[in-house]
Amino acid sequence: MLSSTTTWNPKRTHDEVDKILCAPNALHELETREVNGQVQRVYKNLWPSVRVFWLTVSKLHPNKTCVVYENQRLTFGEVAERAIRAASIFQNVYGVQKGDRIAICSRNYPEYLVIFWACHLIGAVSVLVNAWLPMEPLKHCLFQTTCSLIFVDSERASLLSPVVDDVKSKAGTKAFLVLEAHEGKGLWSGMENWTTQFDVYKGDTQQVLKEDPRITPEDNATILFTSGTGGTPKGCLSTQRAFLSNLFNSLASMGRVMLRRGENLVFGTPPGPQIGLFLPTPLFHSAGTSLLVRRECISFENLLNIGLQMIGALTGGKLVLMRQWNHKHRLIKQENIAFIGGVQSTISDLANSAAKGTPLRTILYGGAAVSPSQARRALHAFPTASLTHAYGLTETNATTVTFGGEDYLARLDSCGRPMPIDDVLIMSPNGSQCPTGTVGEVWLRGPNIMKCYWGDPVATSKALTKDGWLKTGDMGYMDSEGFLYIKDRLKDIIIRGGENIDSISVENALYIDEGVLEAAAVPVPDARLGELVTAFVTVKPSHKTRVNETVLVGVARKHLPKFAVPVMILIKEDFTHTPSGKIIKGELRKNAAEEWAKRQSSKTGSQGKL
Repeated sequence: MLSSTTTWNPKRTHDEVDKILCAPNALHELETREVNGQVQRVYKNLWPSVRVFWLTVSKLHPNKTCVVYENQRLTFGEVAERAIRAASIFQNVYGVQKGDRIAICSRNYPEYLVIFWACHLIGAVSVLVNAWLPMEPLKHCLFQTTCSLIFVDSERASLLSPVVDDVKSKAGTKAFLVLEAHEGKGLWSGMENWTTQFDVYKGDTQQVLKEDPRITPEDNATILFTSGTGGTPKGCLSTQRAFLSNLFNSLASMGRVMLRRGENLVFGTPPGPQIGLFLPTPLFHSAGTSLLVRRECISFENLLNIGLQMIGALTGGKLVLMRQWNHKHRLIKQENIAFIGGVQSTISDLANSAAKGTPLRTILYGGAAVSPSQARRALHAFPTASLTHAYGLTETNATTVTFGGEDYLARLDSCGRPMPIDDVLIMSPNGSQCPTGTVGEVWLRGPNIMKCYWGDPVATSKALTKDGWLKTGDMGYMDSEGFLYIKDRLKDIIIRGGENIDSISVENALYIDEGVLEAAAVPVPDARLGELVTAFVTVKPSHKTRVNETVLVGVARKHLPKFAVPVMILIKEDFTHTPSGKIIKGELRKNAAEEWAKRQSSKTGSQGKL
């Protein structure tokens, strides 16, 4: 392994690597097909549906541990058996049919995975909802997707209890089912205990296997939501092919690292004791279900967790879940963790904990770009690990651009090269393609791109061109070797510990106070979380004696998720604007960073005097 060197001599060129990786009869062999009216490169050997994938891979290691959570430990065979029974209940008790939607809005539980796989056994569409959303955006997600069934944990059951009847009547939901109901009060009006329904069911579970729902690669598979930090989350509808392509993209990233080093291309079960794959983030993130995304982390970690289980199912690894992130936990060593995925704050915590020195095989970064110093510290703490960084969006089902190993260490400010099925364009504001090295908006295209924003044709038309290009809103450039560098964000998104925070949503929350004249949210750098949210406001003259930082933080806490609440709100007399009237944020970022540094310095000094 390299440490902090910036150059290396790969054994194969990028073209040679992809020629081997995607050769005829290889796992990643490509073919050209029409996908939703567009000609695309696709993986020839991809499973036709999530159902076929799960039925195939769950039989590869039936007696190996599939998932670990606190005192629960289920094998692949046990998860598969429970999923078949759950799917039978969906069909025969609740009348769920192919194409119907089933929502899961819960913290990490093994049963989350059971419900997910059960959806796909009958061709239902899994709707993964951010469980940490406040009431209004959460209701929006449930109303918009009109799900037949909604699964919640006890916390969400208590939150949604007042609106259960409203959701049922307006969204046509047949039942709310509570997972692990014993952790709460046990009974909620209008809701059912899933464990009870599961245990008392006497129907023919094997009917699920006997009846083929005839799911095609272009049938609907999943809806995952973009970040909803006080605004309106958008549901990204993806096909079977789009969702599954991320798994092959993740494997292709691993293969490229092997081939660039001159190693043989080997995918399969690692020798020795069963390895653990650890992701200390919620299952409703895009990372959870596939493998890893970039900054759209609220959904990206959904893809990551279930995606990690998909990798585990294929390679015989177990997914290790944690109720709440705790870097001091002994799970890392107890469960033979070899793969850890997360944002830089998570990895930074581990690098400074007793887990330091654990013989990890892979550290996968997602979220905001990782600072070179943080990456080097991680490698110093885990010298056996291969570092990987991935870029993608909820709209792309996670990874579209990625790299790892020595290529990553040689370009720590890049996010990698496009995957074999994906194309990247850098576009100028006038609609022309930018030359190599010139910054423009990043556009992406491939069979892994979402089909549309569910129920929102206007937003879809703004994001997707007629020929299938997704406008990401990110600013970046490509170098001469095809590596992508993200330089800025058109949408002014703030990335706190991997959470994607829309600055406009923060500003809109502050505007709820009638005394706020104008508001501007900007990030300040943070060594652990990457960025923190701060804001500036101007106050209407009639409210200047009332409105202060404490009042505005209180307003923000009522209307934003905890991670989106500004750590500092500064009151200004006025803002500098562009000719079109937009607030200029460049100087505000500098001012916020300076003031935050002063506050932290003062805080440190005060603590030192105690």
